[in-house]
Amino acid sequence: MHAEILAIGDEIASGQLLDTNSQWLSQRLEELGVRVLYHSTAGDELEPCAEVFRRAMARADVVVATGGLGPTADDLTRDALALATGRPLQLDPTALEHIRGLFAQRKRPMPPQNELQAMFPAGSRVIRNPHGTAPGIHLEAPRDGLPPCRVFVLPGVPAEMIEMWNDSVAEAICGLPGRGRIIRRRRVNCFGAGESQIESMLPDLIRRGRYPTVGINASKATIILRIAAEGDSQPECDAAIESTVATIRQCLGTLVFGEEDDELQHVVVRMLRGRGQTLAAAELGTAGLVTDWLGGVEDAGGTFLGGVVATNEAACRKLLGIGDEVADPAGDAEEYVSAMAAACRERFGADFGLSVGPFPSAVVKKWGLAPSRHVQSPQDRCQARCLSPFFHNPAAAAAAGEPPPLHLALASAAGVWRLHVSSGIHPALARIYCAKHALNLVRLAML
Repeated sequence: MHAEILAIGDEIASGQLLDTNSQWLSQRLEELGVRVLYHSTAGDELEPCAEVFRRAMARADVVVATGGLGPTADDLTRDALALATGRPLQLDPTALEHIRGLFAQRKRPMPPQNELQAMFPAGSRVIRNPHGTAPGIHLEAPRDGLPPCRVFVLPGVPAEMIEMWNDSVAEAICGLPGRGRIIRRRRVNCFGAGESQIESMLPDLIRRGRYPTVGINASKATIILRIAAEGDSQPECDAAIESTVATIRQCLGTLVFGEEDDELQHVVVRMLRGRGQTLAAAELGTAGLVTDWLGGVEDAGGTFLGGVVATNEAACRKLLGIGDEVADPAGDAEEYVSAMAAACRERFGADFGLSVGPFPSAVVKKWGLAPSRHVQSPQDRCQARCLSPFFHNPAAAAAAGEPPPLHLALASAAGVWRLHVSSGIHPALARIYCAKHALNLVRLAML
């Protein structure tokens, strides 16, 4: 059984409003074993709206539409559905009484145009909307040589749509004959290598026709592996997915940092909490992203003690108490960023002090980015060469004509880990990319 989701409204078609309803409905349909093959959008014009209904009803077993059920002149979904099915609109007295009752409860007079919300294509059924004036529509559209298409039309207001789905629509779809098998999905999140490099490390996993399927995509420098299985039962699907996840973890090792909605900051906070340790951060180049992300993790207060965010080197020295004996970033970037990490750790009394240096001046000039002492002896420093096989090599980069790197450091009682991150990436991702490398440095150091 296949489904199509329709989003109706100029605000959706024009891109002024993000269509989160279709995303939510897709997830709910797959939970019911109904695979979503199409998403369609139409603006508030009668014929285009009717056309998307015609096409959807011809090629899908289930159609779920949202939007356009209000009382105003641009709410044309009920008219479009009537036109697409060749059925006249008829007044439903029970629906009208419900709408009048809502206005009476709110002690407001009902405008005459709200009667339009009680009009339904002939032969359709009303989907009750407990707290809104826009009832939904459920009808069966016949198809030549095929079972009828089941059409469910819901309001565009997310709270009303969700309540109506949970109240009756999900149950109605569960009762349809021919509903598909169970579909289960899982996401594995990776960081530290590019999309093509990770794919090359997963022999035969990302190919068409494999079961379960494995897809790959990049999202803000995180690589996401999407695993999907379809079967007769949830345990059957979960077992197939678990085997594939085990293979992924074996092949990628520490490149895998979490699953589902895990972000690097969530993993870092969990690891710190498990070890009973604390972290503080000092940022120049990342404009407070690391501090913002860590501070936003629920219950992070006992592990993340705070951050220092500066937009220039002089402010950073003053905030952290770094003396003039430490060279500035233009002279010795590694020494300066190591001093930032050590001073941050000391100032906050944390187990770890994380620092993000400034973007190199050449990169700032090219991109137009706002520029955002006790150093342990060299023999006591723990270099970052073993933390990841994918870290930036400054000497090799300079020889290849690449821009200078951004420097990161992590200070602990054991020493200072240092990492060089390539700054030659797209400016839209620059700060996100470097902030994630900073968090990943903490994660890998604890591993």
